[in-house]
Amino acid sequence: MSKHKKNLLWLSSLRFLWKHPWHFALSILGVALGVSVVVSIDLSNSSAKKAFSLSTQAVTGKATHQITGAGENIDEEVYRTVRIDGMVKKSAPVAEGYGQIEGINRTFQIMGIDPIAEAPFRDFASQKGGIELPKFITGKNTGIIAKPVARQIGASVGDTLSVSVGGRTYSVQLAGLINAGNDRSQRALQNLLVVDVSTAQQLFNMQGQLSRIDLIIPQEDEKKIIPKIQSLLPSGSTISRSDSRSETVAQMTRAFELNLEALSMLALLVGMFLIYNTMTFSVVQRRQLIGRLRALGVTKKEILTIILKEAALIGIIGTIVGIISGLFLAKVLLKLVTQSINDLYFVLSVQELAIGFYPLAKAAVLGLGATLLASYWPAREASQAKVSTVLKRSSSESKIKGKLGILAASGLGAILLGAAILLIPNGGIAAGYSSLLFMIVGFSLVIPLIIVAIAQIFRPLLGKLNGLIGTMSVRGIVTELSRTSVAIAALVVAVSATVGVGVMVDSFRTTVVSWLEAQLQADVYIQPPSAVSRKTDTELEPRLVDLLKETEGVSRSHTVRSVDAQTNNGTDNLIAINQGPSAQKTYQLKKKKAGFWQRYTSENIVMVSEAYAYRNNVALGDSIFIETDRGRTGFQIQAINFDYASDMGAITINRRIYDQYFNDKAISGLALYAANGIEVDQLVERLRKRAEGQQEVFIRSNRGLREASIAIFDRTFTVTIVLRMLAMLVAFIGILSALMALQLERSQEHAVMRANGMTPSQLWNYVTTQTGVMGLMAGILSLPLGILMAYILVFVINLRSFGWSLQFVLSPWLLAQAVGLAFVAALLAGIYPSIKMARANPADALRNE
Repeated sequence: MSKHKKNLLWLSSLRFLWKHPWHFALSILGVALGVSVVVSIDLSNSSAKKAFSLSTQAVTGKATHQITGAGENIDEEVYRTVRIDGMVKKSAPVAEGYGQIEGINRTFQIMGIDPIAEAPFRDFASQKGGIELPKFITGKNTGIIAKPVARQIGASVGDTLSVSVGGRTYSVQLAGLINAGNDRSQRALQNLLVVDVSTAQQLFNMQGQLSRIDLIIPQEDEKKIIPKIQSLLPSGSTISRSDSRSETVAQMTRAFELNLEALSMLALLVGMFLIYNTMTFSVVQRRQLIGRLRALGVTKKEILTIILKEAALIGIIGTIVGIISGLFLAKVLLKLVTQSINDLYFVLSVQELAIGFYPLAKAAVLGLGATLLASYWPAREASQAKVSTVLKRSSSESKIKGKLGILAASGLGAILLGAAILLIPNGGIAAGYSSLLFMIVGFSLVIPLIIVAIAQIFRPLLGKLNGLIGTMSVRGIVTELSRTSVAIAALVVAVSATVGVGVMVDSFRTTVVSWLEAQLQADVYIQPPSAVSRKTDTELEPRLVDLLKETEGVSRSHTVRSVDAQTNNGTDNLIAINQGPSAQKTYQLKKKKAGFWQRYTSENIVMVSEAYAYRNNVALGDSIFIETDRGRTGFQIQAINFDYASDMGAITINRRIYDQYFNDKAISGLALYAANGIEVDQLVERLRKRAEGQQEVFIRSNRGLREASIAIFDRTFTVTIVLRMLAMLVAFIGILSALMALQLERSQEHAVMRANGMTPSQLWNYVTTQTGVMGLMAGILSLPLGILMAYILVFVINLRSFGWSLQFVLSPWLLAQAVGLAFVAALLAGIYPSIKMARANPADALRNE
C-alpha cells in the first residue's frame, strides 16, 4: 500500500472519529475507567508494601540475624551472655512496640536501643548519627524523632512529648532529631520514635526484657558462629535471619492483595464490553464506506489494519487518561487499603504514594491489549465480509442471529471448563478466579440466545401494557442484537458482580455476627488500646485487673492472654484462656476429639482455629511444637474452632497449661459477668469510674464490643464496595454508548416513524420502553450469574484465601435491588438518547437517505 493511500485511509478514519465525538469520548472513558482501577489498586498495594519494606529496612539496619525469645520477649541477660561469653561484639539490644504521640493522628513505632552498641547497625540511632549520650541517657524518659515530625507538632529539642502506650500516658523529653542520610530514609523514619532501652522497657512494661537482639554475622562465618550462639541461648530462644519478618508479612497479605487485584480486573473486563460495542458500532456506521473502499480496491488487510489503528488510538489515549486518573484514585484507595491492613495484620502508616514502573507498564499493556483484543473481532468481520454483504444494512444482524447457536455452545463450553478448573486438586486462589473468569465469559456468550428467548415472553406482555409501541420496543432489541446484546452483557456482568460480592459480604457479615453472639458470653469486656484493631498486643495493669474484678456487681470473670510464639510453623498467635465450663458455650467447634473439654485444663492439648488448620495443613491428632520458656514442647491438636478474628489463625491453650511453660503473668483482656439483678450499662459506668486515673482502657458491654467488631468488619470491605461501584459506572457508560449508537444509526428509521405520524412523545416512549426492557433483561440475567459468582466467592475463593467456612446467605432484598439497579441504570442512560431522538428533525434524516 502506497504512503499516500495509507494517509488517505487514516485521515478518513480520523474524520469519522471527529464526526462522532460522543462515541469516541465514551470509548476512551471506558478504557480509562478500567485502567484507572487497575492502576490505583496496584499502586496502593505496592505503596503499602514499599512503606513496610522501607520501614523494616531502616529499623533493621545492617543486622543480618536476630535472636528472639519463646514468647514475645527475651530476657536481657541473654544479651550479656551473647556479647560477653559468646564474644559477639556486633550485637545490639532492641525493645520495641507501638504508641502515639500527642498532636499526630497516627501510630508510631517506638524503638528502644543502646546508642553505644548501635554504631554497626543503624547510623541514625548511634553517636555517629548525632545522638548526644549525656542528653540521651539521663535516667529519664528521652527520645528522638524525625525533623519533619518535630516541625509538624511544633516541638524543639528539650520539649516534652506526651506519648500514649497501651492506654498509659508518659512524658518523653525530646533529646534530639533523627538525621537521615537521604529523602528515602527520611520517609522511612517519619513514624519512628527512638528511645533508650530502659525507657522502652518502662513504656512497654517489660522490665528486664528485650524484644530481640540484633546481630551482624558475616556469611562466611555463619556455620561457625551460629552454632556457638545457639549453645548459649536458653530453651525456647531462637536465632533467625532478619529478612524472615518481611517474608512473613508478604505471605500474610498475599491473599488480601490478590483479591483486590482480581476485583480491579473486573472493571477492565466490563470495559472490554464497552470497547467491543463501540468498535462494532464504528464498523456498522461505516459499512457503506467500507463497501465502497473495498469496491475501489482497498484490500481486506488494509481495512483490518485501519480499524485496529483506530482501536490503538482509543487504547493509547484511554490508557494515558486512565493512568493519570488512577494516580488520583490511588490516593483515596491507599487510605482504605492501609486501614484494612491495620485492622487485620500489622501497623502501617503510609503517607506517600510510591509510583513504580511495573504498575504503570502493566496498566499500559492491559489497557492497550484489552482494547485491541476487544476490537479485533469487529475489525475482522469488517475485513472478511464480501463487498455486497458490507453494503447491506442487515448483514451484521443476520450474521449474529445465524451464529446464536454457535455462541451459546461456545459459552456452555467455557462454563464447563470453568467448573472443571474448580475440581483441580489443591487449586489455589488464581485457579478460583480463572474459573470465575471462564464462567463470566461463557455466560456472556449465551446471553444473545437468552435475549431472543426472553423477548418472546416480553413482547406480548409489553403489547398489553404499552400497546404497539411496547411490542415494537421489544422487537427493536432483537433486530439490533449485535449491539443490544453486548450492552446488556456489560450490564449483566457489572450487576452480577454487585450480586456476587453483595451475597459474599452478607454471608460474611451474618456468619461473623452469629460467631460474635456465641463468642461474647460475658457481659463486659476490658482491654487496653491496641495498635492493630483485631489483635490484642498490649497488657492490662495487674492492679487495675484486681480493682475491676472486685467492683460491686461483678459475679465472676475470666482473662485472656494473647502473644506471638515461635512454633514449627513459624510465628503464630497463641491465646491463653482461663475459662472454666463456660468455654464450651464460647467456642464453636468444627471438630473435636472425645473428651476435649474435660482434658483441656490438665493436658498438653490445644485447639486451633479453622484458618490456622487450613493455612498450615494440620488436623486433629497432629502436634504443634512451641518454643516455650521450658524448651521446645509438643502440644496435640484436639479441637478445631471457628474463628473470624484473624485470617492468619490462632492457637488456643488453657491458661493453667500456659503458665507451666511460660514465665508470663500478663493479661491482655478481661471479661466480667454481672451479678443477678445488675444492669450491664450501670456496671460499665461503675467500672469506668473505678478505672479512672489507672490506665486508659476500652470498657465495653457485650453489645458495644459486638458493634465495634462489626464496624471493623465493615471497614475492611469498603475497598470492595468502591471497586464494585466503579465496575457499575463502566457498565452504565457501556449501555449509554449502546443507546447512543442506536440513536445515530437508526436516525433514518426514526425519521420514517415520525413521517408516518409518530409524535415526539410517542418516539420518546418507544426509546424509553426499549431502554427499560434492556435494563430489566440485564437485571434478570444478572441473578443466576451473580449467585454463581457468590457461590464461588464464598465456598472456593474465600476458603482458599482465608480458610474460613461461611454460611451462604441469599437475601431476596439484595436480588430485588440488583434488578432495580439494572433497570434504573438503563433508564437513566437512555434519557439523553431518548430526548435527542424525539427532538431530531425528520426532514434532515430523510434528506441524508
